[in-house]
Amino acid sequence: MEELEKLALLLEEGDVQSVASLTQQLVDSGMSAQTILNNGLIVGMGVVGEKMRTGEMYLPEVLQSATAMHASLKILKPLLAQGGIQPLGKIVMGTVKGDVHDIGKNLVGILLQGAGFEILDLGVNVGPAKFVDAINQHNPSLLAISAMLTTTMLNMKTTIEAIGSAGLRSKVKIIVGGAPVSQKFADEIGADGYAQNAVRAVDKVKEMLTIA
Repeated sequence: MEELEKLALLLEEGDVQSVASLTQQLVDSGMSAQTILNNGLIVGMGVVGEKMRTGEMYLPEVLQSATAMHASLKILKPLLAQGGIQPLGKIVMGTVKGDVHDIGKNLVGILLQGAGFEILDLGVNVGPAKFVDAINQHNPSLLAISAMLTTTMLNMKTTIEAIGSAGLRSKVKIIVGGAPVSQKFADEIGADGYAQNAVRAVDKVKEMLTIA
């Protein structure tokens, strides 16, 4: 298990080349992709998330760790697919129409992917119809909607209403977040969950999908 601990540490340090190299070595040695993912990458990203929460790591460092994670996943994903390994859940995410802020959304996506979820990011300035199409096409477990402006917050409500009108509301859980968003607002617009920051979002999503 020493090599997996080393992988988690290298990931935490954001050492892209070493993470990719060690991942390949572990694969070549016969270790399963699922073991590498669960006991290396997910452990490492868990530490990154916790250090971000406590202020020991900042956004540039977290993004560097994310780059290292993606380098490892590039090697592991084909093997996970061959083994029929399923992610914890599929999540569609996007910033609402009229809003082009994406740093917070991207950070949430990084931490959720690091926790073992499959992420489908629709990007920014996403209209209600595009969210509806994504639900129909991808059948996600959860939809994550963000807004960073008070002027675009109401587009969260419009999006949730559009999902309801399309007859899809009972098929997907919805979590909302962003600087101006609150639990009170989430309740008012009919969202299933709210997270005040990226680290809390991971815990909340697991709670919403009843994942220990």
